[in-house]
Amino acid sequence: MPGLDQLSAVQIRDVIATFRDTIRRHQSAINRLNVYPVPDGDTGTNMARTLDAVVAEVDDRVAKSGLSFETVCGGISHGALMGARGNSGVILSQVLRGLAATFAPSDAVGVTAPKLADGLSAASKSAYEAVLKPVEGTILTVVRESADAAAAGAASGDDLTAVLLAAREAGGDALRRTPEMLPVLKQAGVVDAGGAGYLLLLDALLHVVAGVALPEPDESAGPDLDALELVAHRSSDEGVDVSELRYEVMFLLDLADTQHRTFMEAWGRIGDSIVVVGGDGLYNCHIHTNDIGAAIEAPLELGGRPHAIRVTDLFEEVADEHAKREAELGVDAGDVVHPARVGHGGQHSTSLPPVTCAVVAVASGDGIAELFGQLGVHGVVSGGQSLNPSTAELLDAVERMNANQIVLLPNNKNIIPVANQVGELTKKDVRVVPSCSMPEALASLVLYDPEASAEQNAREMSAAAASVATGEITQAVRDTDSDAGSITTGDWIGIVRGDGIVAIGGTWRAATTHLLDHLISPEREILTVLAGADATPAMTAELSAWMAEHHPGITVEVHHGGQPLYPYLFGVE
Repeated sequence: MPGLDQLSAVQIRDVIATFRDTIRRHQSAINRLNVYPVPDGDTGTNMARTLDAVVAEVDDRVAKSGLSFETVCGGISHGALMGARGNSGVILSQVLRGLAATFAPSDAVGVTAPKLADGLSAASKSAYEAVLKPVEGTILTVVRESADAAAAGAASGDDLTAVLLAAREAGGDALRRTPEMLPVLKQAGVVDAGGAGYLLLLDALLHVVAGVALPEPDESAGPDLDALELVAHRSSDEGVDVSELRYEVMFLLDLADTQHRTFMEAWGRIGDSIVVVGGDGLYNCHIHTNDIGAAIEAPLELGGRPHAIRVTDLFEEVADEHAKREAELGVDAGDVVHPARVGHGGQHSTSLPPVTCAVVAVASGDGIAELFGQLGVHGVVSGGQSLNPSTAELLDAVERMNANQIVLLPNNKNIIPVANQVGELTKKDVRVVPSCSMPEALASLVLYDPEASAEQNAREMSAAAASVATGEITQAVRDTDSDAGSITTGDWIGIVRGDGIVAIGGTWRAATTHLLDHLISPEREILTVLAGADATPAMTAELSAWMAEHHPGITVEVHHGGQPLYPYLFGVE
């Protein structure tokens, strides 16, 4: 089959974009291969979101510096590291980083068949090194066997197309054999989801190199519910029931390279599904554990600094996936109990997984509610500025929790007095963290430990909330005077907790930049931005560009908050 002799930087960029688009088309089919708890979450979704970050980073670098192997491969490597999602996404990121590191010096001759084989070998080696306890019958096996076939073909003098075909055939054969290597897959009647996703990378390469048609997604329903139930409590070889590891914890970590392995081994004592990728002082880290606090504290003891922390309740995620599959298969889900993340109007407490201490939080936007869920909040009550929940609504959420100890996050100063009354109306031990804003709540949730007492959680979470400098941008609804000057209806105003109105502007940008200059001080390192319902992508891009120019030492983390009235909420740590 005729094809290209080598790949240029343009074609490598095309491969990555094609891979991303193909993963998106196959996303649902790959998700249906998930067998909890071997992969975490939705493998297809995690891979797609990882590749979204890669493509965005490549496009950004090319737009700024022109098209070259340096910009394309640099974008692949950095985008994969920073944007990896889930266990499968983190391993995929290491595969892409291995390829990118090998391809980067290829400007003169492009990526030839031997160079491609070297890249796949580097990808396999990097992927295995990133996993604390490599398991055969997973994406690792599929990558390794495809790389071995590519190396053999290149050593025999095969051209680029032949090497890719050999890699794809060997990878496909390895994927078909994954159920024989990993009994949990055989019991469920599926192949490894991550391996299936990786093969689409080889398909994208073959499409660009030789015009081979891309595969169509499998529209079948996937494993049946009985098969899924058979593997719901699979134990690992070490005797640890990994289905009881409730939380997925992920973060970016600043850590000396000499401490990398020590950190992984520390994590090995508190969890499983451990993947740590990166280098040169920056790592993307993933674990399943029951001890969120210990997972976050482990690198601190080694001088590390975790940031961009994400916590997912896997019990909740699995229940959601079962509900979706039941719906797809026409199963009546009326008698099936699933965890509830919304306290108001949610399910009875016995439907939620039990914990020592649960968190109920007030949220003012759909994005904020989702962020709270990712950080372990069990009950979310709608409310915020101009929409304060009643004592009865908070009490109802507290009573629905499957825990006798509760931490309440009011997230608005006007809601704190209402929250303080809840403890007198229930037999549960309720502690209030006096959070006045959503950014304070996010900072406090980093220290939430579901197995610690409400008293300990409230103490540590309150300290974390108080350490955050917060601000918000909105528009004035009437003429008034302030310490910052006269305000006219329609003016944009910046408000800081404790300082009141500190910025007034005729445009959102003028008020926002003035506010941020007031908030950011030399000891601050991270700016969290919650974009509201009225914030546009163009506004957020403009804000990010301004921060990069005027405060380049600050890490900016933007999240969709969806809150009304306030286009932006800010927290500076």
